[in-house]
Amino acid sequence: MNENKELNIILMGPPAAGKGTQSERIVKEFAIPHISTGDMFRAAIADKTPLGVKASEYINAGKLVPDEVTIGLVEERLSKDDCKHGFLLDGFPRTIPQAEALDALLAKMGRKITHVILMEADDEVLTSRIVNRRVCPVCGASYNLETKKPKVDGICDNCGNKLIQRKDDTAEAFQVRLDAYAKQTYPIAKHYEKLHVLSKVDALQDIDSVFHDIKKALEA
Repeated sequence: MNENKELNIILMGPPAAGKGTQSERIVKEFAIPHISTGDMFRAAIADKTPLGVKASEYINAGKLVPDEVTIGLVEERLSKDDCKHGFLLDGFPRTIPQAEALDALLAKMGRKITHVILMEADDEVLTSRIVNRRVCPVCGASYNLETKKPKVDGICDNCGNKLIQRKDDTAEAFQVRLDAYAKQTYPIAKHYEKLHVLSKVDALQDIDSVFHDIKKALEA
């Protein structure tokens, strides 16, 4: 890969499609920072930056942080030295107005999104993944009753504690998350498709095959 090539990436996909796993691999392979909006908020609030203070006021009042505050935080983060050769955005943009604000911000910086990777997966398969997920409350290890069973039923291989099903790992709770993604976030893919930067990847392959397809799209 040409080292001077800037990689400004958005990784998209429904919940449970494996974005976290692939994010780690992209960041390691291409030596760019992984920018999660959650981490960004926490850092700005901890550092008491003016935007961080503003964001915490909304969060403490149980309100959504307005887009102009979020985009301001994104601008602060993308201006840092480690983003010079690219970045991987995670959890932003989530809506069309946010995508348009991001495009405008990057244009102001003389940059643009170079790649949007859309991880696609069937809702039924994702629901099955979630409903069959069991986690260890002590060490955080994750299992699946169909694809990655513990050696002893209901017991963590690592630390021997009893596995649990998270409260939101039910078909009903997961459907709410899928609906929110379909209504708000999926339309962003269409926005970037018009800008000819969208690549679609089958997220239901094994982890290595998914990464192989992502890497191919980023190096194209």
